[in-house]
Amino acid sequence: MTTARDIMHTGAQCIGAHQTLSEAARMMRDMNVGSLPICGDDQKLKGIITDRDIVLRCIAEGKDPERTTAMELSGHLHCVRAEDSMETVLDKMERHQIRRIPVIDGDRLVGMISEADLAMGHRQGHRLTDEQIMKFMDSVYMKQ
Repeated sequence: MTTARDIMHTGAQCIGAHQTLSEAARMMRDMNVGSLPICGDDQKLKGIITDRDIVLRCIAEGKDPERTTAMELSGHLHCVRAEDSMETVLDKMERHQIRRIPVIDGDRLVGMISEADLAMGHRQGHRLTDEQIMKFMDSVYMKQ
């Protein structure tokens, strides 16, 4: 059985809960990513912030990205466990229409799964079927 651990990418870096959105944007730029997990002072996963959150929920609403913290914009956190099956991962991403999901082991961040990881997993034969990929694409992109 293919698990989240088999397909996730490791080395995900957190933004601190009290760091600003300007810092988050610079980290995203430097790492060429569109989202960052948010970790608290205890290094436990607390949320996730996306580049879209920064633009739509901070800048477009007239908030100051130099003063607004990552945690202030963090919504409901959806994550999966490292041992979860890919069916569980896909189901959660589809149900919540999310394109990136943190992977935890216990309460610690161990990786992230993005659309690109799903595509690479499919390409590398990690038991993601054409049907699973099409269902994911339909649910995330066609219901917007």
